Parts: sequence; structure tokens; C-alpha cells
Amino acid sequence: MQMIANWFRRYLSDPQVVFLTLALLTLFAVILILGNMLAPVLASMVIAYLLEGLVGFLEHRGLPRLASVLIVYAAFLLFVTMLLFGVLPLVSRQVTDLVQQLPNMINEGTKALVELPDQYPDLVTGEQIAELIGYIRAETLAFGQRVLSWSLASVVGIITILVYLILMPLLVFFFLKDRDLILNWFKQYLPRHRRIAHSVWSDVDRQISNYVRGKFWEILIVWAATYVAFLFFDLRYAMLLALLVGLSVIVPYIGAVVVTVPVLLVAWFQWGWSPDFLWLSVAYLVVQALDGNVLVPLLFSEVVDLHPVAIIVAILVFGGLWGFWGVFFAIPLATLVQAILTAWPREPSELPEGAP
Repeated sequence: MQMIANWFRRYLSDPQVVFLTLALLTLFAVILILGNMLAPVLASMVIAYLLEGLVGFLEHRGLPRLASVLIVYAAFLLFVTMLLFGVLPLVSRQVTDLVQQLPNMINEGTKALVELPDQYPDLVTGEQIAELIGYIRAETLAFGQRVLSWSLASVVGIITILVYLILMPLLVFFFLKDRDLILNWFKQYLPRHRRIAHSVWSDVDRQISNYVRGKFWEILIVWAATYVAFLFFDLRYAMLLALLVGLSVIVPYIGAVVVTVPVLLVAWFQWGWSPDFLWLSVAYLVVQALDGNVLVPLLFSEVVDLHPVAIIVAILVFGGLWGFWGVFFAIPLATLVQAILTAWPREPSELPEGAP
């Protein structure tokens, strides 16, 4: 018991530390319990946070706050409109076409697998190939059942999307317009002395703003570059595959490996072992190399250097808790943990005389 008491005196004797701990626990509890209900609000806060950098840029150029907000908000609505009426219909058509062509692709792949025991008898056997084909067919059947369940739930999904399309733009506008008003309202309920919390937030705000905005631009640039490359080679489902490649940068290390499989498979089913397949593979690998060695260092020069093990653990933990948003914010959340551990006092500010 004495050891536990000493630990509490060492690390939790400062009231500011207790406040920071309670604030973080309350925030995590609210997100875990009310995350689904507050999803439009949380998503709108994220979007407003992304747009705040552009608003601040215009303000530094001499524009009033309201004018800056209106300009950025109009650009945001234009971007969303382009996605809804330009990109999503094309992606939807390509997904439908891919699902329809999937049985033919599986038959072609099955024929290629059946020939492997004759070509490489020392590596694979007929029994292994038969087992693999059975597994592929079972997974294809399960995928078809999931697609059917998605179609049955499409009415609920459409209603949810309509609610998001109405609520989120309004929330984003008010978060941008009344940012100072909202922040001041929250501050009146916070303790006066919050030096540690302010230190942690200042560090995390700098890191998160750089990371999130940089990741947004990385997605757009990789998506556009990959789409141009796929169009040049006339690859099927170019927009769908390019979108997957762009979104794959959200998950470091793992995303690039996972998305490579469908890209190469679609290319192989279209061209087989041909020069077109080889050149497209080279172009795709060049885009990935430029992303990792040129684009990432330029966009994320100020991000705290986290060990790859820490990044993977953060992706698994936060992705398991909050799904897509947990994966997207895995590195900022890991940065938050690191900032808290860095700012956490190692020695109590004041100890009673004679205390160990």
C-alpha cells in the first residue's frame, strides 16, 4: 500500500495533472458511449478543424473573419458537390461493373491455379490448389451475401446520408463562424490554472494540424497521380482503384501493401503477363516510391517521429475503438499520448516535509 501511495504522490499530487486526467477520461467516455449519436457533430468538428487553416491564412492576409469563413465555406461546398455529382457516380458504376465481372475473374484465376501443379510440381500439389479454390469460392459466396445485406439496408443508409448532408454543412459553418464563441463558452467551465493541459494542447494542436491537413493533401495528390497513371494505361476501374490507393495512405505501411493486391489483380485479369502489365506495375510502384520518399517528407516535416511499432499499435487500438476515424487519427492520438507522457511531471510540485 505504501508503494501505491508513493506512486500517487509522485505522479498525481499536482491538481493540474488530476484535471488533465479527468478531462481525458471524460472525453474518451463520451466518445465511446455517445460516439454513434454524435457522429455528425464529431465529423463536422474534424472538417471545421481542417478548414480552419485556410481561414487563418486568409485572415493573415487582411480579410475579416466572416469574409474568410464565407470564402472557405463556399470552396468546401464546391468540393463536396464535385465529389457527390462527379466522383461518386463514376465510382458507383465501376463498383457495380466489378461485382458483375467478379465471377468471370474468379473462373480465369481458377484456370490459372489449376495449371500450377503441372508447371511447378515441387512447390504446389493438386490437393493444395483444390483447397485454395474451395476457399476462394466460399469467400466469394460470403461476399455476395454481404452485398445482398447491404442492398437490403440501403434505405436506412440513404436516410442516414441525407441527414448527414443536411446537418454537417450547417454544423461546419457554425463551428467556423463562431469558433471563438464556442471555445470561450467551454473555457468558462475550466479551472483557472491549467498550465499542463495548455502545454499538452499546444504541442498536440501543432502536430495534429500539420498531420491532418498534410494527410488530406497526400490523399488528394496520390489519388490524382494514380488516376492519371491508370488512365494513361487504360486500366479498368481506374477511378475506383485510384481512390483506394489514395485512401490507403491513411494506414501507414499496411495500407500500401493491402491495396497493391487488387491493383495488380485487375491489371493481370485485363492483360495477363504482358508488357502492359509490367509497365503499369512499374508506374504504380514509382507513384508509391515518390509518395514515401518525396511527398511524405515535404508534408510531414514537423510531425513527431514515432517508432513504427508505436504507429502499428496505435492503428490497431484506435481503429478497433473507433473504426475509420480511429485509423485516420491513430498517429495524432499516439502523438497526444506522447505529449501527455512528456509533459507529465516526474516529481510532485510540493511534498509534505518528511514524505518519502
